[in-house]
Amino acid sequence: MWAREGDADFMRSTGKIYVVVAVIAAIFLGIVLFLIFLDRKLTKLENQIKEND
Repeated sequence: MWAREGDADFMRSTGKIYVVVAVIAAIFLGIVLFLIFLDRKLTKLENQIKEND
């Protein structure tokens, strides 16, 4: 399952490791932004429920 050290050295030498890091960073950033958006939306709905009670 884990990449061999030789594979990691090859990816590092060809610069592809930066592509992998960039893709992982983009996915992580997307998840964080989605969670922030979801939190704001839920907070707005919670405030509307409190106002109606």
